[in-house]
Amino acid sequence: MNLSRTALTLSLLALSSLSIGSMAAAQSGIRVGLAYDAGGKFDKSFNQSAYEGSQRAVKGGGVSVKDFEPSDPSQTVQGIRGFAKDGFDLTIAVGFANNASITQVAKENPDLAFGLVDDVSDAKNVQSMTFKEQEGSFLVGYLAALNSSTGVLGFLGGMDVPLIHKFEAGYIAGAKAANPKVKIVSQYVGTTPDAWNNPGKAKEISASMKAKGADIIFAAAGASGKGLQDYIKQQQCLKATQLPKGVTFTSDNYKAVPKSASYLSACAGNTRPMFFIGVDSNQNYLGDFDNNPKTLNHGLTSMTKRVDNAVYALIMDVKADKFKGGSRVFGLSDGGVGYSVDEFNRALISSAQVAKVEAVKAKIISGAIKVPSQ
Repeated sequence: MNLSRTALTLSLLALSSLSIGSMAAAQSGIRVGLAYDAGGKFDKSFNQSAYEGSQRAVKGGGVSVKDFEPSDPSQTVQGIRGFAKDGFDLTIAVGFANNASITQVAKENPDLAFGLVDDVSDAKNVQSMTFKEQEGSFLVGYLAALNSSTGVLGFLGGMDVPLIHKFEAGYIAGAKAANPKVKIVSQYVGTTPDAWNNPGKAKEISASMKAKGADIIFAAAGASGKGLQDYIKQQQCLKATQLPKGVTFTSDNYKAVPKSASYLSACAGNTRPMFFIGVDSNQNYLGDFDNNPKTLNHGLTSMTKRVDNAVYALIMDVKADKFKGGSRVFGLSDGGVGYSVDEFNRALISSAQVAKVEAVKAKIISGAIKVPSQ
């Protein structure tokens, strides 16, 4: 009897110990490593979007995140390998340039989970998250053509690579769908990773596009996009006397929209406002140059690429022990890409225009409109 009582006591103690251990494991949660691309964590673009997705997972509990910002691309593999060496449950690399690094470390650690944003890895334990950027770009191109006062649009790419060609192809196709006569001027910042973080060069390109009559410019250029925004903040408008030969004002959609004192002073006479189109995250607010949403905003819209949703979904899968390697593609049909209308640009895009864009969006989702990717 005493032996049985002792055995029972030991069993209860063992169960109690296991229960406490399980609770501790549950409380500690999973550890996620996040390695950023050129441009840095707070690029107000896709790196920042990835960060925000990870922080949403942290707020939900049971997830901790440590990130790595390389000062040089060659350091990325060291950061990723460091996460793996420390046994992180998931390591995510942001950007196609990090494919080789994440693939190498993933193959070295087949029992760990990895993620890659913007490219496809051939490692079986990497979930590759790509997007149909051309679909979202089609919609903002459509809006740009509806609202251009000159019929000339600009596309400012960062690094001249196939990924950004998808943005350009969709933008041009959408603009042509809205206005077959529209002209699009395209130029890239460069051919190396530095192109993602060169606002000075982007500013020069913006000036050359304005000289050709472009009044709306879409930048898919990472942190270089700030150069476009700064240029438009400086210029604010196109003047009739500055238009090149063959380009004239054909509309004045924003005549009735209240303007800031700065705008009225700098853009008196026969002028039309200039706009940028944001990328990846909603950058509309960056066009509110006078900190007053009720006056003319210079961010027409933004092509949103929901890297945050993709990163969040991957972390949640790992947390739920449902991780799967392989390719995962996000597009219009699942909210992976889109366009932004909010308090900053609602005065710029009419309800009639929104209805037109939504009709186009439905046709893209149904397959009635095929959007080119190059």
